[in-house]
Amino acid sequence: MKLMKTQLVMALAIAGAFLAPTARAALMPHVGDPAPLFTGQDQDGQTVKLKSLIGKKIVLLYFYPKDNTPGCTKEACGFRDRMAQLQKDDVEVIGVSFDTAASHKQFIAQYHLNFRLVSDPDGKIVDEYGVQVAGRKMARRVSFLIGKDGKIAHVTDSGDPNKHFDEMKTAIAGLTK
Repeated sequence: MKLMKTQLVMALAIAGAFLAPTARAALMPHVGDPAPLFTGQDQDGQTVKLKSLIGKKIVLLYFYPKDNTPGCTKEACGFRDRMAQLQKDDVEVIGVSFDTAASHKQFIAQYHLNFRLVSDPDGKIVDEYGVQVAGRKMARRVSFLIGKDGKIAHVTDSGDPNKHFDEMKTAIAGLTK
């Protein structure tokens, strides 16, 4: 009996060693947490650094599953259509997905998007924000409003783009008073 327990403990330890790297997902930051600083490339190959925006802009960082899908297109076009008000409120919109820069470039051209899309093919930014769909190379639809102080001011975690628009509008109004 004692030998079986020892074997079981060893088997679990070995399995844990192999599973741990895939099972460790970053926790999603919450309101009040410092925003994870990231660096990525946009659709034009330009470097986007969150650190360079802190103190200058409010950042609406949104993660989405995939270019050219119905919900993601609705969300992107919604931000596009609200851009004038967002700019008045000193907000910079940045979208992030696993899609390539070439896919982003086509998506922007097709829908006349007026903000940057960051390509995250290896999922580093998605992991920093804890928004990957379990078991898939895809981000969940999650928006983070990052104040000029670099802290998360609001998080919307919903599949409904309209909820993102409504909640972000309210949260932005709270930051710009």
